[in-house]
Amino acid sequence: MEHENGTGVTEFVLLGLSQTREIQLFLFILFLVFYSMILPANILIILTIQSDPHLGFPMYFFLANLAFLDICYCSVTPPKMLADFFFHHKTISYGGCMAQLFFIHFLGSAEIFLLMGMAFDRYVAICHPLRYASIMSREICCALVGAAWAGGFTHSILQVVLIIQLPFCGPNELDNFFCDITQVIKLACTDVYMLEFFMFFNSGLITLMCFLLLLYSYGALLVRLQMGNPSKGMSKAASTCVTHIIIVFIMFGPAIYIYCRPFQSFPLDKVVAVFHTVVFPLMNPMIYTLRNKEIISALKRLLNKF
Repeated sequence: MEHENGTGVTEFVLLGLSQTREIQLFLFILFLVFYSMILPANILIILTIQSDPHLGFPMYFFLANLAFLDICYCSVTPPKMLADFFFHHKTISYGGCMAQLFFIHFLGSAEIFLLMGMAFDRYVAICHPLRYASIMSREICCALVGAAWAGGFTHSILQVVLIIQLPFCGPNELDNFFCDITQVIKLACTDVYMLEFFMFFNSGLITLMCFLLLLYSYGALLVRLQMGNPSKGMSKAASTCVTHIIIVFIMFGPAIYIYCRPFQSFPLDKVVAVFHTVVFPLMNPMIYTLRNKEIISALKRLLNKF
């Protein structure tokens, strides 16, 4: 363990997903194939939405931003995780660890707030269809996306500012493949009870409240659609709401498991962390695409140009 001026830890040791060489090689190939296939697909979704005039509605604008956020989010931990499969001694510098903490929570919470904006878009489309175009103007959509980024930055910077003030002078091993608050603050050489409570509120309870609010909102919208006159438009709106609910469960499930409990280690932590930071974020836009005929048609039109 390296120290700075004899007191401060300058690096953390990452124990990774496995210590067995064969398993590491298998995981490297698995994640590399998945990453190499889904990442370009998300980029293609963004290019399709940006280039097709038929996809100029706010819902697709939000979807393109969601895909961009997911690409950024999956660029924080997976590249280092893949590189670390080739090293027996896996380390990350103190600065690199704090950077991971910041960007994971910055991008993750920005995505949560963006999902709230997407829910508002569906509310206006279903409950106020005649005023939809005037309410969900380009300026309002950009403001909602900007608010999501600003909210994510505020959420993350509060945590990082508090964590960098902690003294790290003892153990520096993290039983994971990346840095996260649930393990890092446990290595501090001081009492972190109040800080852990704040982190639980800032990450756990806020995530849970957003999750319940989104479920209630989409549930209420589905009930309203069921009570209305059945039509092709209503059926399409209901299908969109169901897709959003699927994404909400995928996005919030791992986050609630990780942050809505005491910051202690559990057997499933690494598995949930993999799905939370690698698999699910890249799958979100794909799920929207597979359930949306307009985007599939636009993808075909774009590919036919080449």
